[in-house]
Amino acid sequence: MASSRLDFLFCHLCGTMLTVPSTEYAQCPLCKTRRDIQDIRDKEISYTIYAEDIRRELGMEIIEEQKVQLSKVNKKCEKCGHDEANFYTRQMRSADEGQTTFYTCTRCGHQSQEN
Repeated sequence: MASSRLDFLFCHLCGTMLTVPSTEYAQCPLCKTRRDIQDIRDKEISYTIYAEDIRRELGMEIIEEQKVQLSKVNKKCEKCGHDEANFYTRQMRSADEGQTTFYTCTRCGHQSQEN
């Protein structure tokens, strides 16, 4: 059930979240219990939801980010002229389009990409 800070949002009998069908009262959609709207008026509500919470609620496995294994290629750096770079590819656009290749110069760290 809700924490004591948020009790005004929930039915005291069954714990269901209240709806506000009228300017006079709030009502439980399940058991039809009513509360005076004055109990709810001018209350401020805020929520913070984290991705981990959503995954946990949906029963999804929390996957740690995998480190990308960089490969080396002979590619001339646009900035320093060095001829070796690390690269990796990612599918950045729709599946029917090619991958984007990301390059990082092994000497100066300059980054570039090719679509």
